[in-house]
Amino acid sequence: MALVQNHYNLVHRDDDALIDALAAEGIAYVPFFPLGGFTPIQSSALSSVAARLDVTPMALALAWLLRRSPNILLIPGTSTLSHLRENVAAAQLELADEVLVELDAIGNGSGSAGAHA
Repeated sequence: MALVQNHYNLVHRDDDALIDALAAEGIAYVPFFPLGGFTPIQSSALSSVAARLDVTPMALALAWLLRRSPNILLIPGTSTLSHLRENVAAAQLELADEVLVELDAIGNGSGSAGAHA
């Protein structure tokens, strides 16, 4: 098995234990729907943190995923040059521990926050 792909993002974390187990085995995890399923309150909270960091909510959500575990691989949909720039910015975004705690608090609590790499 080369990888596992499931619905996973900042607020849908049912696969936290699976991601950690896959990482221990050296198997990649590809999350899909990086901004899907957010409630209006969760979306507003993400937007607030993103505005403070001067990045888009999508870039922040992707950066969180990349920081979540070293075995996470992202395949974001990229249909425009501006979308490409946003995705590249997400990969370069450094997230302080305080920001990670704030982002983890946005989640729905369906799983642990995981061990950020």
